[in-house]
Amino acid sequence: MAERTLLRAVLEQRGWASWPVFEMHFSDAARRVAERTAAVPMSISQATFKRWLSGERDPRSLAGVVLEEMLGVETELLFRPAPSHDVVLPRPLGITSRAAALALDARWGNSLLFPSSPAAGVDGSWRMEGLGLFDGTSVAVQAYEAIALPDDLVGIGPDDYPHLRAFVQPLRRALVLGSLGAGQGTGLFAVDAAHVRRQLVAERPVDVLPIPAAYRLDDLTYGLIWAFTNLDDGLSADDAALRSGAADLDTQLARPLSAVARAAFPGLSAVGALWLGSRHCARHTIRRLRRPVDTWALWHRDCRGEEAAAWLFFRHQHDVVRTVLDHLADGRTPLGSAFCVPAAAVKDSPAFERILLFLAIAWLESCGVPAWVCAEPEYAQVDGFLLVPGQRAVVTNWLRTPDVCQVDVTDRKAQLRDYADAVGHARAHTVAAGDTPAARLRALADHLELDWSWVTRRCRELSEYGLVDMLRPRSRLLTLSQADSVLAFLGKLDADD
Repeated sequence: MAERTLLRAVLEQRGWASWPVFEMHFSDAARRVAERTAAVPMSISQATFKRWLSGERDPRSLAGVVLEEMLGVETELLFRPAPSHDVVLPRPLGITSRAAALALDARWGNSLLFPSSPAAGVDGSWRMEGLGLFDGTSVAVQAYEAIALPDDLVGIGPDDYPHLRAFVQPLRRALVLGSLGAGQGTGLFAVDAAHVRRQLVAERPVDVLPIPAAYRLDDLTYGLIWAFTNLDDGLSADDAALRSGAADLDTQLARPLSAVARAAFPGLSAVGALWLGSRHCARHTIRRLRRPVDTWALWHRDCRGEEAAAWLFFRHQHDVVRTVLDHLADGRTPLGSAFCVPAAAVKDSPAFERILLFLAIAWLESCGVPAWVCAEPEYAQVDGFLLVPGQRAVVTNWLRTPDVCQVDVTDRKAQLRDYADAVGHARAHTVAAGDTPAARLRALADHLELDWSWVTRRCRELSEYGLVDMLRPRSRLLTLSQADSVLAFLGKLDADD
């Protein structure tokens, strides 16, 4: 007796193993193929169906194309022996949904999305490459046809629950995508598998799995998913090494001047080195502050979103800003934060990365720290520093350096004057001029070639749901709280317009 094939297993699992039911679905698939190829829809006989089902004969040419269209699995795999365990395959995606997935890769050059399981037991995947700083990562993914629901939701129906449950059961990072393609809609909508797992508990599953329409994949959500996933996966992989590395660097905090060579941590990922260096710089800054100060100014080396993403997600970056604000004397305010974002950096950065930079600067504005952004490229090489005018400068650098980090502190008048001149230049020549956060950020959006109305509207929509159901932190070193905070801040600016 011939071995049970994957084709038979899949047809039995879907209830399509009888000739009348199979013929109906095969005819529908043949019609779709014919529409794409301008050919006459093909058909097969019941005898051929029985030979396929028994594994005695493989389909030829166009029949194989129709079978792949019908089941979403390569013909060659369908006629191999079925796995010994239960086979649960996703329902095949329609051509519109598959085209939507391909369009994402065309839109974002560092994205490679395979939206559906290519074979039983094999996940779809979404690879997201770094742009020069991140290591790059991939996440398990599965797309399902969805329907539009009231209240700005889309939903995945119960017909997909058997595969959906199997897909979200493993405790690894995964994304579920809902596609409106089958309903003649547009868009892919992303939700974290852990959220889906909670929604589909066997005792009380939801009738239709809802996904907020705010989770539509676009430049805002892709930028957040790309940055957060790269950071989270890198830090999770390096967790033990980062714990010991941070302890080693803490022994150097008493030194006012130090540089930590990258070779000291040879096994660390690029993301791990970014976290370790920025953490040491943050702790160095906090240690060198003296209470109280009348004011201070920050200079940032971040000129791209990949560099600035740390301000959105790293806990210690939030801590250092809160601490330096607390070091202001009563009633005093900071001068501000200065950045250099040359035109070349804007031109070379994709829109999703420019949005990340915009969000990071907007977060500082939301904390009450005015932002100035100059564009002269020579200022892009200035080290990061915290300047207490006329007293001291705490110098920190973890970006675009061969070392993990470089730190210093100085009260030399010549150096203080140079740093004050840099801050003064950024303040006088800012491309983000304005008397209010909204005015400054609107001007910054223009410099970054972003649509202010679209960005603030999308931030408002996303803030109404928060990020946690779309992005679930695995690393203890990351938080979504401040990213949620800046989305709400920008969303309020949209509401005020």
